[in-house]
Amino acid sequence: MIRTSLLHGRVRAALATIVTAALSVAMLAPSAHATPSTSLPEVAAPEVSWSACRDGFECAVVPTPLDHGDPQGVQIGISVIRLPAADASRRMGSLLVNPGGPGGSGVDVVRAIAKILPLELRASFDIVGFDPRGTNRSTPLRCFDTLDQAIATLPPFAYPDLPEEEDVQRVSDDALAGACAGHGGAILDHMSTADTARDMDLLRAALGDQGLTYLGFSYGSVLGQTYANLFPSRVRALVIDGVLDPVAWTTGHGEEAVSTPVGTRIGSADGSERTLDEFFRLCDAAGPDCSLSGNASGRYAELAERLRGHPAAIIDPVTGEAFSVTYNDLIAVTVGALYAPVIWPDLALLLTDLEQQVSPVALGQRLAVIRTELGLDAALQEPYPNVVEAFPGVTCSDSVNPRDFAVWQSAADSAEVRYGRFGRLWNWAGSVCRSWPSSAGQDRFMGPWTASTSAPVLVVGNHFDPATPHQGAVAASQLLPGSRLLSYAGWGHTAYFSAGNYCVDSHVTRYLVAGELPAAGTVCEPEGSPFGPTSAETLEDTRARTAVSAVAVPDSVRRALHAR
Repeated sequence: MIRTSLLHGRVRAALATIVTAALSVAMLAPSAHATPSTSLPEVAAPEVSWSACRDGFECAVVPTPLDHGDPQGVQIGISVIRLPAADASRRMGSLLVNPGGPGGSGVDVVRAIAKILPLELRASFDIVGFDPRGTNRSTPLRCFDTLDQAIATLPPFAYPDLPEEEDVQRVSDDALAGACAGHGGAILDHMSTADTARDMDLLRAALGDQGLTYLGFSYGSVLGQTYANLFPSRVRALVIDGVLDPVAWTTGHGEEAVSTPVGTRIGSADGSERTLDEFFRLCDAAGPDCSLSGNASGRYAELAERLRGHPAAIIDPVTGEAFSVTYNDLIAVTVGALYAPVIWPDLALLLTDLEQQVSPVALGQRLAVIRTELGLDAALQEPYPNVVEAFPGVTCSDSVNPRDFAVWQSAADSAEVRYGRFGRLWNWAGSVCRSWPSSAGQDRFMGPWTASTSAPVLVVGNHFDPATPHQGAVAASQLLPGSRLLSYAGWGHTAYFSAGNYCVDSHVTRYLVAGELPAAGTVCEPEGSPFGPTSAETLEDTRARTAVSAVAVPDSVRRALHAR
């Protein structure tokens, strides 16, 4: 049995999408102009040997070159799972799924959601998930000998808010950077999204599909856009949902590469603030159905100010350990809860309990509800899941960031002024990239992002997404010729399947199966309010759907929800 401290550490760090650290100042950031060759050698499709792996699923490890420029060289393994199409007579091929992160497990997510996807989709496709190279069960980046050592590098707070905390962040970042530079191995240099896109094309061929059918959430939208631009003639149907502006993700616009960290460039702080404003509006409109109603915004602001000087005491109901909820923790937990509107009533209850200063035991129980709703209590079975290293391994291979720590500090100040309470959290989310080893990202793709694809791409964006704001979807749709934007005028991170919205789900499913796009300018309206009455059956179904959006919950949130 995993001992409690280790379990807490694992969940703190697990499946990060916006993660933890920065690196040693002595190293150089990768070049801003590195672009993979478009004339790499052709690689024969690998053979796949499937074996049953419980509940009707089949699993395999697919070989792929470590370096796609040397296809006959060292091979690595890509862990793959599939649920075969439910109706062999209607089978059209395979649907590849990436849940985001970066670092989220496509194997785990497909196992969790494949059987509850729309029936038409399940009948038509094998549902296929894979762990991208360097992550999870595929050949992983591991920078330490044990998971305990990896977790020990993490700072003791959700994100740095004060100057002294920034100094601690720098020390923590440098420890992780040095360990990865010295102990990460060859995979460290080959974890860019372009590398994974090439793996995905090999999977497409190995699965016998002439064109790729793909569904990518959150960071998976970067993978989808990269594939579309590297292999534009091989797109059958490609959906990106919860979309990142690829220019913001890689270099930023203008001089942003040297002045603005990736976490600020992608606009998440603005998305979080807009979504929280909707939480306040809908809470007040719900009256007794929301425990924080009646000037919800003002009550939240007063609570935040109090926690700055007087953290709340909490006792973890699982371990009995005592810890504190600080202002930083409040901001981090709020962001995490905004990902999944189904738990907004529970967030309101937590905020009310904090406001009323209930007992530490009761507060711990309330916080545990949020933790469970976000799926953060699941224990990872591997002895050393690389939940600390996976996010920076990809993010820092893809993105160009300031190298000077003082620039990160200045950018954090500016982000707070511009975006408010969430500016600092998102600014520091990718600080690990400050001095990630210069060898990483040598094969990355930096654009252009404007290839004409063999089939139009469907771009899906929420009006109120706390992590990937709607403007990212608009930017991607303007870059990709012939693409179509489908908007959801609702809340939460990603829309298809996770929101449980019939309009969104039917349009996306129809496109994936039949290639039929929604009409230009289509906006799907939300059905009711997160605070409205919900049947137990509907609530349970919606909570199951959080398996998609919760993959991208920032590591800072995971740390805030567990004793440190």
